[in-house]
Amino acid sequence: MKKQDNRGKQRKKTQPGASGKQGSGKSRSAKGHPGKDPNSPKRNMEGQSSSSKKMGGQVRSGKVSMSKEESVRLNKYIADSGLCSRREADELIASGEVTVNGKQVNEMGTRIQPQDTVRYKGKILKNEKPVYILLNKPKDVVTTVKDDHAKRSVIDLVKHACTERVYPVGRLDRNTTGVLLLTNDGELTKRLTHPRYQKRKVYHVVLDKPVIKSHLEEMVEGIDLGEERVHADAASYVDPADKTQVGVEIHTGQNRVVRRIFESLGYRVKKLDRVYFAGLTKKNLPRGKWRFLTQKEINMLKMNAFK
Repeated sequence: MKKQDNRGKQRKKTQPGASGKQGSGKSRSAKGHPGKDPNSPKRNMEGQSSSSKKMGGQVRSGKVSMSKEESVRLNKYIADSGLCSRREADELIASGEVTVNGKQVNEMGTRIQPQDTVRYKGKILKNEKPVYILLNKPKDVVTTVKDDHAKRSVIDLVKHACTERVYPVGRLDRNTTGVLLLTNDGELTKRLTHPRYQKRKVYHVVLDKPVIKSHLEEMVEGIDLGEERVHADAASYVDPADKTQVGVEIHTGQNRVVRRIFESLGYRVKKLDRVYFAGLTKKNLPRGKWRFLTQKEINMLKMNAFK
């Protein structure tokens, strides 16, 4: 009796995890595992082929595929547009005042793609490149963005600096000169102007008459200005031989606070120059001129390293 020749024949085996039926038609690799054909395209965790074509941040299967590089948080996008800080952006989103591609969005943590259209009260918000400009403000220039009664504003002085719209961080009155930051970074603006962050400001003040030393001490102890009490962190003579010139360090941000302090003590301010603001100075920057902040200065401001 001849032995049966099994050469050239393949024995079918039931694969692990299969139903047990042979010839089910499922693809098998050389190692016997389903869907592991070494020649087939790699698949991601959702089972989508990496060779699938993407259109507008979406895979043809309909499942959204947003990489961290492509997408951005909606609140950051709004803050980068210069509208407000991230915290305020969250409030706008929660109140339903923001739409993405025409649809109202009120979920925190929403991420969007660069090509999406974001609107606030119907106005399109543009995610602009952050710009930081330091200006040595001259006299007779207002810090308001628009003033029908003013000949010039600080915006006029930097209008050729960039295509992005920038805004002054805080205010200096018309006759006050010195350090002024302009930016479209709404989150940083909030941090630099909010009283909670206590940003340091230093002023060089020229008065109409010599200042009495006891008045300098009184300024540090605290002075009542109407319904509020304010105090300077430090006050001293710029030049002991000329007591009409005083240096004042202060953190409070009330409107015209330095002028009001001296006026309450019986002095008239002839000149008021801000020489320091949140770590920034006007060194090597002539009056009326501007420059972009260095990356080091930007990093220090964002890390809240300057006081």
